[in-house]
Amino acid sequence: MMGAPKISTAESAVMEALWRKSPLSAEEIAAEVAEPQGWTLATVKTLINRLLKKAAIGATPEGRRYLYHPLAPRADWLAAESKGLLDRLFDGRLAPMVSHLSQAKALTGDDIAALRKLIAEIDEEDAQ
Repeated sequence: MMGAPKISTAESAVMEALWRKSPLSAEEIAAEVAEPQGWTLATVKTLINRLLKKAAIGATPEGRRYLYHPLAPRADWLAAESKGLLDRLFDGRLAPMVSHLSQAKALTGDDIAALRKLIAEIDEEDAQ
């Protein structure tokens, strides 16, 4: 994420709610994420404040409340998280990760078909 904020795992739950639909009030965000996480509204508001300080989200006043919207694109966050995972666990290399998933029987037939299709598309692009 070029210059984008580092988003914690807890904060990512709030971000996912906002990436799905925005703008949302703190109460609407809490309705989406609090119960599955076992959080209170106060916890959600703390996460919102952290994300505001990181400039990952923006706030627009509406009456006596604020409506929140994402400033950090999900694609940027996903790219940074994916790279971080590869760097931490597989020395930045994709093939060892796929090998690990294969050995752990974590790849479905659909996953393998999708990987084959992706490799074919990459090969086709490289040939052009």
